[in-house]
Amino acid sequence: MSAASTAENADYRGPLDITRAATMVLDAASTVIGWSPAAAELLGYRPSDVLGRPLSSFLSVHPVGGTPPAAPAEAAGAAGPGLGPPSLVGNAIHVARAQDGRELLVATATCPLPGGAGVSGPGTPDRILVAAEVEALLHWESRLALLQGVATQSPVGLAIYDTDLRLTWSNTAFEREIGQPLATFRGKRADELYAGGTFVNPGYPKTLAGVMHHVLDTGEPILDLHFRGQPPSDPGRDHLWSCAYYRLEDAHGHVFGVCEDAFDITDRYRVQKRLTLLVEAGRRIGTVLDVVTTAEEIAEVAVPDFAATVRVDVTRAAVTGETAAVGSTADMSLLRVAERSAPGSGTPDPGLPETSAPGTGLPAAGPPGTDPPGTGPGADVPGPVRGPGGAGGPREPYPPVGYPPGSPQYRSLSSGGLVLDEGTLVVPLRAGGGILGLVTFDRGAGPDASGLALTPDRATTFDNGEVALADELTARAAVSIDNARRYIRERTASLALQRQLLPHHLPPQSAVETAYRYLPADDVTGVGGDWFDVIPLSGTRVGLVVGDVVGHGLQAAATMGRLRTSVRAFAQLDMAPDELLTRLDDLVGQPAEERSDAYGGAVETYDVTTGATCLYAVYDPVSRHCVMARAGHLPPAIVDPGGQVSFPDLPAGPPLGLGGLPFESMEIDLPVGSLLALFTDGLVEARDHDIGQGLDALGRVLADRSASLEELCDRAVSELVPGGTSADDTALLLVRTRELDAEQVADWELTAEPVSVGRARELATGQLAAWGLEELSFATELVVSELVTNAVRYGGGPLGLRLIRDRTLVCEVADTGHTSPHLRHSAEDDEGGRGLFIVAQLVQRWGTRYTPTGKTIWTEQTLPPAGSG
Repeated sequence: MSAASTAENADYRGPLDITRAATMVLDAASTVIGWSPAAAELLGYRPSDVLGRPLSSFLSVHPVGGTPPAAPAEAAGAAGPGLGPPSLVGNAIHVARAQDGRELLVATATCPLPGGAGVSGPGTPDRILVAAEVEALLHWESRLALLQGVATQSPVGLAIYDTDLRLTWSNTAFEREIGQPLATFRGKRADELYAGGTFVNPGYPKTLAGVMHHVLDTGEPILDLHFRGQPPSDPGRDHLWSCAYYRLEDAHGHVFGVCEDAFDITDRYRVQKRLTLLVEAGRRIGTVLDVVTTAEEIAEVAVPDFAATVRVDVTRAAVTGETAAVGSTADMSLLRVAERSAPGSGTPDPGLPETSAPGTGLPAAGPPGTDPPGTGPGADVPGPVRGPGGAGGPREPYPPVGYPPGSPQYRSLSSGGLVLDEGTLVVPLRAGGGILGLVTFDRGAGPDASGLALTPDRATTFDNGEVALADELTARAAVSIDNARRYIRERTASLALQRQLLPHHLPPQSAVETAYRYLPADDVTGVGGDWFDVIPLSGTRVGLVVGDVVGHGLQAAATMGRLRTSVRAFAQLDMAPDELLTRLDDLVGQPAEERSDAYGGAVETYDVTTGATCLYAVYDPVSRHCVMARAGHLPPAIVDPGGQVSFPDLPAGPPLGLGGLPFESMEIDLPVGSLLALFTDGLVEARDHDIGQGLDALGRVLADRSASLEELCDRAVSELVPGGTSADDTALLLVRTRELDAEQVADWELTAEPVSVGRARELATGQLAAWGLEELSFATELVVSELVTNAVRYGGGPLGLRLIRDRTLVCEVADTGHTSPHLRHSAEDDEGGRGLFIVAQLVQRWGTRYTPTGKTIWTEQTLPPAGSG
């Protein structure tokens, strides 16, 4: 602000004030007999130029237009005493001619002098005329109108306090705030009017007196200072004002007081607090897929800023992941999963028995004998329910609740809508047309939405805005709880499916000793698709497989089951590892149009089968050869009997379903007692280390030859997955190789001649006698005779005959042919074709195994019980 403007604003005289206006003294004949310096400045005439001349020589006789909107005297009188001369009358607008020829519009006012009244003679003062430019008068009257509006119409409360901080003047808004006319409280101190009020802004004095003294002492104005207190017009309810303070000085610069501007922002502050609470709810509610955690989150958000006590009751179906109730609520079973109260604001709980343990909110006895909505049949306390957000130890059981008829909760359950009963607001948790539970907001003696301490008359009320806010908070929580319920249901189904599809028990094998561990993924990631299997094969061989399906959830578990079943089926055909992976790759890579739903439409789900990885190995305990191939999977770890760890450079085929490259097998000789470790990437890969570090750590664990397989499994899991779970599930299969004793195997080479049939029978019966298995001689002679006969007739030499005494008696006949015999029913007049049928009736199982040089027909017979001979 410029100095000139400051000076002008400091001059409180009006344009027609006699001390500053152009002033002329006239006699009864309107002759100028007095001329002020202001008149000379306005019109340019010197006193000698106008004295003795008639007024009409430079001022029009008749007014122009009309009178100004309001005379200064009238305006001053309306504003209050002492603001202007009350005796000026006859205001009019005239045209004045200046000395330089200019014409000016001026406003004039006349004041008769005592004893004049137009009867005095020439040269005798009769009246005084004052004049000012119309523009200056209009500007002055605008300022008067502004002051009038501030005094009577402004919604901002204005008050003036003297240097002793006693109120001297206030406008109409301030009077309404106090609830009394100014005369009744003029002279009171500010702290008397707002006893107990305080400023909430940090860095400023807390009291009205402290702030005003600061302004009076420093002269620095203060803007937007928030004051909290109770106005006399609304006792018992806190308000919040935005206040401004500035020092007042007279025209000479003397300080005579301080002015207070105060605007009630209580409603705006409440709305702002509600919006802040809503934003906080969006940030904090539903952070994890867990019903109980979400219920606790809405209670934490609402207490104490919105309610003194919040109770969250959720249906048993929501906790266990079942479908939300959509019919009658009479069969609904509610569980108290979350409760939170502000300190010192506990309120009675109609949903739990009065015999609840003090301070716990949990019942000391069962629910009431009645069975109103909210209890339902079979309301047993469930065990701990854990979800992605569940950390730490097991939760305490959640008590069932039952609300008596007529209670707000009962009415809410019956109607399906929210119920407001004085200080209790009950909002149902609704999602998908069903009810998931109730949220009870109880004001009690707690604060309201603005965070202000409430007195009893306000503590038991919720206004329309707060009801809408509670509805929005509950709706957000309901969506999160419903998502958690769906997640629990899918996870439970996925875990159940996965448990059914994974091996429950690995039967003992003569070829290998096995141990395994499977760890599902953490609760956040969900069920994965890692799997493993040990498959008994013909000739006492064993198939070892481990795989990993992309993704998590029910689809991944189902896909894992499909792949495991397919591998077992292909393995029973005695396929080589590379051929098995090729067939599996063809199965996974079927065109998308072949994987359609029951109505012929394409399945719109992400195909987690494509990109799955697999490692398949076949170990023969007779030759100690291990043949393996992999499809995008990590190679196994091999530990020789000396404790040396290696990861074979097994050719890496592409993941299943991608195609493009063939799969290759590698054959490795494994000494007796070698350790073979098959695992998924979840074991060796984590966020805090790369896969190389995980492989090194696994190698260090497996190098301990003194530990059993079970101990090695435990050490590997504790070393590489210290928390017990990770972002990916984990499968580990440890295999220690064995070798069949030479006395358990007998093999011979025969020529492809008819005479070899008898020779084969003799060799077989002789070996059975040496093994003490004479009971199996008859059946074995028939089996050997039929298989060797077929080999001589349809195959080619040389022929191979091998007997293996293991858990079963294995009989194998090998030839160089590539045609496989087929079991068929012979007609009554057929002369042949019954031999293989008879063989199938005599043995436990039989099959064909292809080799690079031909094929092998094998059979298995159950050994007689020990001591039966």
